[in-house]
Amino acid sequence: MQRRLHAWVRLSKQRLLMALLALMTGVEFLENLMFVFGATHIMGGIGASPREFALAQAAYAMGSMIMIVKQQWLAAHYGYRRYLTVALAIFLAGTLACANAESIGMLIAFRFVQGIGGGALFTSSRILVNLLFKPADRPRAVKHFMIGIFGASALAPGLAAELMEHGTWQTIFYGAVPFAVIALIGAATLLPQAEPRDDERTWEIAPLLLFASAVVVLQFMLSELRYDIFAHPIHLIALGTLGLSMLGGFVYHQWHHPAPLLHVRTLHDPTYLTGLVLYFMYYTLTNFAGYVFPVFAEQALGVPLRVAGWLNSFAGAISLCAILVYLKVAKRFPRKRPLMICGAMTMVFTALWYSHLPPNATVGMLAFGLIPKGLFGVLLVIPIAGLTFRGLGDDGFPHGYQSKNLIRQLATSSSSALAAVLLNNRQFAVHSHLASHVQPDNPAISQWMSQMQHALMAQGMDAATAWQGALAELSATLNRQALLIACGDIYRLLAAFALLTAIVVWAQRRLP
Repeated sequence: MQRRLHAWVRLSKQRLLMALLALMTGVEFLENLMFVFGATHIMGGIGASPREFALAQAAYAMGSMIMIVKQQWLAAHYGYRRYLTVALAIFLAGTLACANAESIGMLIAFRFVQGIGGGALFTSSRILVNLLFKPADRPRAVKHFMIGIFGASALAPGLAAELMEHGTWQTIFYGAVPFAVIALIGAATLLPQAEPRDDERTWEIAPLLLFASAVVVLQFMLSELRYDIFAHPIHLIALGTLGLSMLGGFVYHQWHHPAPLLHVRTLHDPTYLTGLVLYFMYYTLTNFAGYVFPVFAEQALGVPLRVAGWLNSFAGAISLCAILVYLKVAKRFPRKRPLMICGAMTMVFTALWYSHLPPNATVGMLAFGLIPKGLFGVLLVIPIAGLTFRGLGDDGFPHGYQSKNLIRQLATSSSSALAAVLLNNRQFAVHSHLASHVQPDNPAISQWMSQMQHALMAQGMDAATAWQGALAELSATLNRQALLIACGDIYRLLAAFALLTAIVVWAQRRLP
């Protein structure tokens, strides 16, 4: 009886630990996806331009990547319980501060604080799966881990839409708070207590500052790319050269350091490097699409915010169901490359479908395009995850996952920021072109204005007020049409990049 009780307690604690690791990972995904979904509302509420939004994204990425670089040192020095409890507390503080930001400068600063805390969660949770569970128990732990990621991805857009529908743009930041509080309590009570130990790696501020500076310069260059590529190409080339040089200096330092923060010398396995390239392409695609869809649905097609949110969650729910099916049938597909190609092509289909939708597209037409999008992540990234790290072994896995999440943060922040800048710039160009044809001497415009004025006068307005109302309606129609055309162009660009991803997957030979 006592043996059964002991086994039951052990199993229960294992399940709680699995759920905790899934929750900690899900918290960061939830907050980031809610932020991207509500990006245009946040920009409008705080009065930020797409360039400034790019800096807010870069601030989170910079904080997160600094924490990822120091992850192994901090975990070894203080133990995972202390490390993750403090990280979650910092994440909570940054989140609450973002909710009370009164300027874009404050939001950028608080997003950096958020990134410092959030950067610890994903990498540490996945490494703890290998540290806390025996090989026989790891598949179940990995399943919980994936459910945390895809579950958060399914919940985030709908929750963000509901919070903004019943509040303001600040409300969106409160969505992740209850989950983060539960994760903090769980980390403080469930994670094993490890005695802090001295580590041969000392706290060196110089390489961290070099790495952080490289990230800032490259993020800034990306945010300026669409504005200055023709006007100031030398400026952009200089920024890119400076950023890459500093990044190369950091890698060189780590390569020759006896106790590096990043074990780059052990990560030269060709399969691993191929996986990193595909990871970067996947995260770029998914976050670029994640930014464009709510703008397209809500602002270009006039879909209510709540509907746009739950449509996005519908795609997430498909992904969640697909991952459960994939985990059961994956062994029947020893060759994963065809699955990855199919995954990239689902994004090609979705992007092309949306690029051709008319202004009066129905919710059903939007939902149809989300079905293949829901399969995209499962078919592309899960095989990549299963194959990338196989050559590193248990000792190399923590270092490999650390570097992989640096790639994730760089791709995530740069792609959503670039999407904001590209879409804004394309909308402006299309609007200017359309406006040049909308002149009072145009017979069609003159007739439309006259009909609209009479329609408003029939509702009780005087002639002058009705004319101003007709002008306002014409301006709104022009803006919406320009945004619709711009979204179509951006979706065609997304389809081209997804097709390039499929070609890269087909051409490489490292991931079978």
